[in-house]
Amino acid sequence: MVSSRQAAGTVLVRMLKSTVVGGLLFLLPLVLVAFLLGHALRLAGKLAKPITDTLQIDAVIGSGGEEILAILMLVAVSIVAGLFARTRAGRTMMGWAESSFLGGLPQYQVVKSMAEGLAQVEGADGARPALINIEEAWQLGYVLEPLGNGWVAVFLPQAPTPLSGNAMYLPEERVRPLTITMAHTMAIVKRMGLGSAEALGHVDFTLPEDVRA
Repeated sequence: MVSSRQAAGTVLVRMLKSTVVGGLLFLLPLVLVAFLLGHALRLAGKLAKPITDTLQIDAVIGSGGEEILAILMLVAVSIVAGLFARTRAGRTMMGWAESSFLGGLPQYQVVKSMAEGLAQVEGADGARPALINIEEAWQLGYVLEPLGNGWVAVFLPQAPTPLSGNAMYLPEERVRPLTITMAHTMAIVKRMGLGSAEALGHVDFTLPEDVRA
């Protein structure tokens, strides 16, 4: 017969494993993005060096002019690329690239999913933080949109990755909108709940009537 100490140890090991795996999944896209940005900055720096030498930018603003110009060049290129991606030609080019070789790269899929998810959550009309009632507890999530007839679409993030989780459809009475921002909500999810006391200390956690019955 398994003792209570052994059972507690098993639960602790499982919790530790899930936390480590969740942390790795959260860090992987960030490390990949940092790696790609580092390469992009080095390339932009090589292109910026002749310009800074010609214009003597370092003599005007001091050391670091080459790095500043490289960052500005990356921002400008990103803006131009973003505008081009909205055109028909840009969408056609991206579709061809994804179907031919980019689609087979797991790293590309990770970064693409992360970027699209962030853009959709932050840009969705009416998307807002909320407490979502699941059984006899509350979970931090996002209200996406009303479905009509008293139902809403919500997203339940999985800590510590605020853009990874499950979409659910629940009655309105099981959703309690919050006044904190989306950025604050995502930060709490990333910290696996740390900071909840300060952000949610004033919130009424009374369960809906159908749950308490």
